[in-house]
Amino acid sequence: MEGVELICFQIITAAGGAKSAYMEAVNKAKEGLYDEARAMIEEGDKMLKEGHGPHTDLIQQEAGSNKSVISLILAHAEDQMMSAEVFKMMAEQVIDLYEKIDTLSK
Repeated sequence: MEGVELICFQIITAAGGAKSAYMEAVNKAKEGLYDEARAMIEEGDKMLKEGHGPHTDLIQQEAGSNKSVISLILAHAEDQMMSAEVFKMMAEQVIDLYEKIDTLSK
């Protein structure tokens, strides 16, 4: 595997790891472990950043003279990145809600 396919799998792997970290962050918040939850958000951010590098490379290649062919795997990689970003925003909101609920119930 090489070229665009390899880059797509790097993006998919990074996005999947990020989503897992964000889900673990929600689980930590559910247990009342807010510092650990925020640490998992940071861990997910690092993983997501690893996917942005190859993604940026693809964009720069296309902005130059190397037009990429839209493939199912590229569409899947793009979808995984976007869903990880959305999941991060939702996870942050859920963590805040758990923390507010805990504060109000005490």
